[in-house]
Amino acid sequence: MLLSVTTVFGRLHPVLVHLPIGILLIGILLQWLHNRESHAVSIQVIKIVFVTGMLCAWISCLTGYVLSTSGDYEEGLVDWHMWMGIAVAVTASLIYWKIVRQETDILYKGLSIMLLLLIMITGHLGGSLTHGSDYLTAALSEVDDAPLPVHKPISNIQEAQLYADVIQPIFQKECYSCHGRGRQKGKLRMDDSVWIMKGGKGGPLLIPTKPDASELVKRIMLPTTDEHHMPKEKPALKESQIALIKWWIEQGAGFDRKVKDFEQPGKIKTYLLALQNSGSHDQDSLVPAVPVEAADIKSMDALKEKGVVVIPVAQNSNYLMVDFINAVNIRDQDLALLVPLKKQLIWLKLGNTKIGDSSMSYIGQCQSITLLQLNGTRVSDKGLPALQSLTRLQSLNLVGDSVTASGILVLKPLKHLKNLYLYQTGVKGKDWATLAGSFPKTHLDTGGYKVSFLASDTVVVKMAPKKD
Repeated sequence: MLLSVTTVFGRLHPVLVHLPIGILLIGILLQWLHNRESHAVSIQVIKIVFVTGMLCAWISCLTGYVLSTSGDYEEGLVDWHMWMGIAVAVTASLIYWKIVRQETDILYKGLSIMLLLLIMITGHLGGSLTHGSDYLTAALSEVDDAPLPVHKPISNIQEAQLYADVIQPIFQKECYSCHGRGRQKGKLRMDDSVWIMKGGKGGPLLIPTKPDASELVKRIMLPTTDEHHMPKEKPALKESQIALIKWWIEQGAGFDRKVKDFEQPGKIKTYLLALQNSGSHDQDSLVPAVPVEAADIKSMDALKEKGVVVIPVAQNSNYLMVDFINAVNIRDQDLALLVPLKKQLIWLKLGNTKIGDSSMSYIGQCQSITLLQLNGTRVSDKGLPALQSLTRLQSLNLVGDSVTASGILVLKPLKHLKNLYLYQTGVKGKDWATLAGSFPKTHLDTGGYKVSFLASDTVVVKMAPKKD
């Protein structure tokens, strides 16, 4: 019971901390106005303001200290925030003492300037604890012409690292804000493999090979109304994200093996293929909300006979993903097999096949497509006009193709296009500004990816002592 009362008292800090900030800033303003004859603010009013601000500052320090003992925040940053907060309270107390003694000398004025600076510094440190240490500078550090994503697109999901390319992006998006470098709620940190296996103050986070017994899975499976549900203050994880996390734990929760090293049940294979090339776990916007009737079985079988993967994009959905990754000897005319599936086909992956411009006429008839991957093909500017009919297209991959800026400009009518992958194409440096102006709502991907460094990426080699 005592622990609960203490915890509640500490959690009052974010509520109370704004009182001394506002009150003391008003006090500083009144000090300045007191010296101006046109306002003539009473010294008694200033005294009341400062004694109130001083008391609120000391109460905020006390609640802040109690909150800091929870271990939910980075210790170094908490220490700086705490001492700056104490400095605010001490300086406010000294100013009040000077007011009581009616000493408005140079020290009195200097303390007021110091108080203003301390409030700004303390407020910044508090914001850094809540939003991350780079909260203010993150927007300034972005490159205007080509922001660099954290993870590279996945061209072949079977060759991808299971943790680094599949699981870590989920943790990064959903978990790092509360369990990352700047903040560790429950003394849990998830931005490094060592910390993940260490767990938090509640014990181990994972039990390898036992997903249902792992605390991580228990928390993400709780109802969103439960106070222990994870992630907090965010939507619940998607079915595909939960399934992939459970599968990773079931396979031993390793950090250095590839996807192809593990057995993949049917549903898992579907979720993995959905990540291929796009590298994105957020595919919901690429699936139409309006349901569609089931596709013709014979038409799907005709594609499967050529080694093409034809699977639903999600459970209980008739929308299809068609992937030519395992198909061999595919010719342009073979894409005519897609036309009977034009209502159901929304994700089409033709990367690294030998198709050319004449196949685009068949693709152009499949107007439900939202994701199209033509990377590493023989498609050129000549074939791109056929894609103007794909009015629902949101993602287009042309990496490695011999397309140029003039050819790409014919795609301007595609108003829903969000991502356009164009590195290693015929687009020249001088063309990027033109394309950016023509596609203001589209992210033009120019390449240059950052891959997160993991502790498991380092191999320590111990050398045997040299014998004489």
